[in-house]
Amino acid sequence: MTMEDRSMRNLTLTVSLILIIASTSCDSAADSNTNSGVSGEQYSTTEIQALQVEDGGGGGGGREVDPLEIARESEAERAQPIRRKIIRNGNLTLQSNAPFEAQARITSIAESRGGFVVTSKRSSADQLSGEKTTVEMTVRIPSERFDEAVSEIRKTAERVIVEELKGEDVTEEFVDLEARLRTKRALENQFLEIMKRANTVEDALKVQTDLSEVRGEIERIEGRIRFLENRSSLSTIAIVIQTPATVAASSGGFYDELSKVFSDSVEGALSFVLGFVRVILSLIPFLILVVLPLGLIGRYVLGRYGISLSEALLGSRAGGDKDKEAS
Repeated sequence: MTMEDRSMRNLTLTVSLILIIASTSCDSAADSNTNSGVSGEQYSTTEIQALQVEDGGGGGGGREVDPLEIARESEAERAQPIRRKIIRNGNLTLQSNAPFEAQARITSIAESRGGFVVTSKRSSADQLSGEKTTVEMTVRIPSERFDEAVSEIRKTAERVIVEELKGEDVTEEFVDLEARLRTKRALENQFLEIMKRANTVEDALKVQTDLSEVRGEIERIEGRIRFLENRSSLSTIAIVIQTPATVAASSGGFYDELSKVFSDSVEGALSFVLGFVRVILSLIPFLILVVLPLGLIGRYVLGRYGISLSEALLGSRAGGDKDKEAS
């Protein structure tokens, strides 16, 4: 085989691979879910060379990928039956006279069907504030037994106040992620083959960089697939159980109203007495700390001049009367 024939063969192979990859990318973009969270595939020249996997010299010892074989594998994968992936969730608000017993029954329903309780919270009733006894819990049930579990949970209460069931079909996204994962894993293997044939350190480092990027994308795709598998295989049901609202007592008539007025009057009088006592008690510190020391000091000063407190008071009155007469 001449050099010209070998070059023409390589060119034909490269063009065929580009056309196949472009066709696959277009089909994937048309069918993929826009919320998959994984970026679109972009194949660089290095990736196309990786799919060829030829020796550095381009000799006959290298291994080449047959485009027809790739096309046949893609057709075989598309022909396989697809199992639908549906994420199902539910929200239930129930009314029960015995919420704690209903909670125990719901726990038994979940565990008997292969599920489990994720969270559970209890709050007791408060007669003063009027709060109800409430139980909040979240359970996870195998998706194939979701409808059966919801039906049984309804029976644990006297009344269903709110029921909300939701489903999200993620089959397209799941299929697209699996196709991307297969492509990336094949590309990873090809990069490993190229690294074995690298003749220089620069070539090895460049292949290692591309290989790290591919492996990072593989990890992101696998994480998203595990998330979708978990959410679609186990359904989530959030449940709130509460007691009925307390009915207010009706009015008892004239005597009840009269009794209420009398009790209000007594409460008002007691409040006034308590207020007066509170004022007196609040003045005691002022009298002890301010008025009493001032009285003692005044008495001491007047005593030094031989004037009693009563004389001082009478003298001040007499002086005031003289001033009035003079005026």
